[in-house]
Amino acid sequence: MNYEFITVDRDGPITTITLNRPQSRNALHPPAHWECHHALDAFEADSDQWVAIITGAGDQSFCAGNDLKFQASGVTPVLPSSGFAGLTARTNNVKPVIAAVNGYALGGGFEIALACDILLAAETASFSLPEARIGMAALAGGLHRLPRAIGPRRAMQMIMTCERVSAQQGLELGFVNDVIGEEGVLPAAKRWAREICKASPLAIQAAKQAMQHGLDRPIADAMIAQWGCQAMRDLRTSQDWVEGPRAFAEKRAPVWTGR
Repeated sequence: MNYEFITVDRDGPITTITLNRPQSRNALHPPAHWECHHALDAFEADSDQWVAIITGAGDQSFCAGNDLKFQASGVTPVLPSSGFAGLTARTNNVKPVIAAVNGYALGGGFEIALACDILLAAETASFSLPEARIGMAALAGGLHRLPRAIGPRRAMQMIMTCERVSAQQGLELGFVNDVIGEEGVLPAAKRWAREICKASPLAIQAAKQAMQHGLDRPIADAMIAQWGCQAMRDLRTSQDWVEGPRAFAEKRAPVWTGR
């Protein structure tokens, strides 16, 4: 597709999606949501694409959330079923997604980052769910993912006071994986993605799906349920399932096919 509000770059098995509305601090309106939806659909469907990175254009803002000026115009928004940025309601995706947060991640922007599997933040990044101050609520997953990440009392504080926290505070709270300095957050995200790609993509997908299915279950139930995951079944009947042990025995690097 030709995109107007995002850019999509593929480097080997890594897809980078950049929210590209810098004049609006990368705030998203319905056409941008749909472009993200189609880009992530393409990423999921392509067996040669193993890891996605989501970032924002420029160095000031990852995503300032919902484009309120567009909303105030009176146009009724029609969003994809996959949610904000085509991601926040995409609960069946088994491929890893990395957020490379390069500035403000506010409202829906923070919810995009929380919906990713790994969250890397530039030193200058900051995070907030300020919806209550404009008479709204963080309904794209923020009200549910944030308390799961940092605990309900601290999440309630952030949601009720609409406070903005720094990247370092996010690391201390536990929703940020790493704070990136001079290297730059996008190069760091690509480095993390390359590390992930050293493993079998099917093994990564099986691990992600098994973890997701087990989070709300007692451990004994989760250990039984993991064998029923489709990604786990795909792994155990794949070429990668044979290639890994064979490469280990032959003392060579494995050649993963994702098939």
